[in-house]
Amino acid sequence: MAEQRDGLKERIEGSKEALLGELKEFLRMPSVSARAGDDAGFRGCAEWVARKLEEAGAEARILETAGHPVVYAEVGGGGEAGERTLLSYGHYDVQPPEPLELWESDPFEPTIRDGSLYARGVADDKGDVLSRIQALRLYQQEFGPLPFKLKFFIEGEEEVGSPNLAPFVRGNAELLAADACLWEGSMKDEAGHPVIFCGTKGMCYVELRARGASHDLHSMYGGIAPNPAWRLVQALRTIKDERGEITLDGLHDLADPPSDEDLAAIEDIPFDDDALRASWGVTALDRNLTGRDALKEMLLRPTANIAGVQSGYTGPGSKTIVPSEAFVKMDFRLVSGQSPKQVLKLLREHLSRRGFEDVEVVDLHGVEAAKTPVTSPVVRTAVETWRALGREDAVVYPTIGGSGPTSLVATELGIPTVMTGNVAHAGSRIHSPNESVRLDDYFEAVAYFTRFFGGFGA
Repeated sequence: MAEQRDGLKERIEGSKEALLGELKEFLRMPSVSARAGDDAGFRGCAEWVARKLEEAGAEARILETAGHPVVYAEVGGGGEAGERTLLSYGHYDVQPPEPLELWESDPFEPTIRDGSLYARGVADDKGDVLSRIQALRLYQQEFGPLPFKLKFFIEGEEEVGSPNLAPFVRGNAELLAADACLWEGSMKDEAGHPVIFCGTKGMCYVELRARGASHDLHSMYGGIAPNPAWRLVQALRTIKDERGEITLDGLHDLADPPSDEDLAAIEDIPFDDDALRASWGVTALDRNLTGRDALKEMLLRPTANIAGVQSGYTGPGSKTIVPSEAFVKMDFRLVSGQSPKQVLKLLREHLSRRGFEDVEVVDLHGVEAAKTPVTSPVVRTAVETWRALGREDAVVYPTIGGSGPTSLVATELGIPTVMTGNVAHAGSRIHSPNESVRLDDYFEAVAYFTRFFGGFGA
């Protein structure tokens, strides 16, 4: 095994220039899904991914959706583990690069500085996508044909909320069937530990709307005119109390209790709230939470977050008015057992019960929570792969605080799903100007996925 591991290390070392050249070529394609008007260029990026999969020995095809296409590919099978199937999910679209003036180099001209590669999409998710394709090629060069079937499922709309993913997955359930799934989105933490995520929170995203007069009024009427901004403030206070506790009727009753294995895994997670506060520039966390209590709050409990408020005049100087309308955007991050449709119903009933029938609740977006047990074989393979690379410090998270369409695969298709590989790190500035990955992390990820394929097929 040591001889094989050294052979792989030498193969990657001798291929670094070529591997990096491919990545740079991928990153030069501005596949920003939030922009309209460049369908040909966007499809060209999908076709490039399909060609790379074919060069790695897979049978690839472009599958249409109502929006940007999906790249699908299959390779391998046969041998003792030939009946097993691994699904690899990722996305080739990227976030808009704006504000451009904050970039130190062109976001679509990959640039190396101080051992890191800077470009839009390098951490989320093009580096992850390509490192897996390169790992497939390297595995076959070093060890021969895959002893299991590997499927690639790479979409082009993740950065705009995957609006066409659900119908695609439901319409192609048999095509996507697998024994386990490698999802995108892992990273190394602030201390450099490889992190393995076993789930995502659900989300119910809403807008609350209140209206007053037909037009803004002079504030001389402030004592008698209905003020929609105050109306929303009063409604919001019924959802979260002065201690910061969520008081939405029935929300906590829906939650599934965490398993003993989840609680044990959380005890093993290194968590430095001092460093977190310092990185945020704050002196205290919400409700003065610290240590393990803060970690459990982040991973195991729902949230009721105000994401944005708009009403009245907010420009320079003064303008004395009673606004005619007010809006607030809220996202509720949900744990296992809490469905966005259930929470939407709870919210409407909660407000009506308190006399706020006039506050309109608009459903903007919702995804289900997804959960794979920390004891799942695919999680064990993820941990053992890090150990095979000499990393004994991998950390398993039962879930993360964020949300995504993971439930479509993990819950609806029933495929155990894990996020691992760690192309990105805590300072990669995902979605921000100067997005980057460290070159050492990228090449380690290529080695990781190559080793993961070997572990899965064993």
